[in-house]
Amino acid sequence: MAGKKTTFEVYRGDAKGGARQSYETEVGEGMVVLDVLHQIQREQAPDLAIRWNCKAGKCGSCSAEVNGKPRLTCMTRCSSLDLDQPVRVEPMRTFPLIRDLVTDVSWNYEVKKKIKKFKPRAPDAPDGTWRMDQKDVERVQEFRKCIECFLCQDVCHVLRDHHKHAEFAGPRFFIYTAALEMHPLDSENDRLTDLRERDGLGYCNITKCCTDVCPEHITITDNGIIPLKERVVDDHWDPLTGLVNLVFGRPKG
Repeated sequence: MAGKKTTFEVYRGDAKGGARQSYETEVGEGMVVLDVLHQIQREQAPDLAIRWNCKAGKCGSCSAEVNGKPRLTCMTRCSSLDLDQPVRVEPMRTFPLIRDLVTDVSWNYEVKKKIKKFKPRAPDAPDGTWRMDQKDVERVQEFRKCIECFLCQDVCHVLRDHHKHAEFAGPRFFIYTAALEMHPLDSENDRLTDLRERDGLGYCNITKCCTDVCPEHITITDNGIIPLKERVVDDHWDPLTGLVNLVFGRPKG
């Protein structure tokens, strides 16, 4: 089957500046955007910088913006795009540009290092092991599906438009924290303070844009961020919780 001649406008440049450059190329049946980028790299622009790895939607490496929307280029089928119009491919806007479609996402790993790790409570079974319900296993498992593509970070307006990187951890790390906070065996008791004071959970106004772009279909907002907000409110402002904290010597969140 003959392919369709299509124009791809691919961003070329680095931290000093750049612009989209047009490449006319043939798009065949079943191709994804990453296929086209490799084709352009092979035939017209051998110095085009692209980050990719698995080409199966599981490593999160090939994140970029296609027609303005954060996507995995390996999972964006060309048949889903209007090929009668130029297809724009640009780097993620939220992170510093290295070159072409490659951005520096190292800030995310620095944020992750600051989050208090899993701290198991004492075993509660006679044989020295733990017991937990299957529903609790499944609840936490949803958050563990994250492939750290950082598309949710890229689309979040708090980071993308307001550049609150120093004050806001972002949706990826709210669900990471949710996986820890909602684990029934975890005994770390002070992440709520960090969410409120250091990680800027209050900046999130639950637009659900992060949920919309998640390639793993994690319900980031409803199942992760909103429950965390409720916990922070209960922990910090609920008078009964404050009394319990005072009696048992737990730090106020």
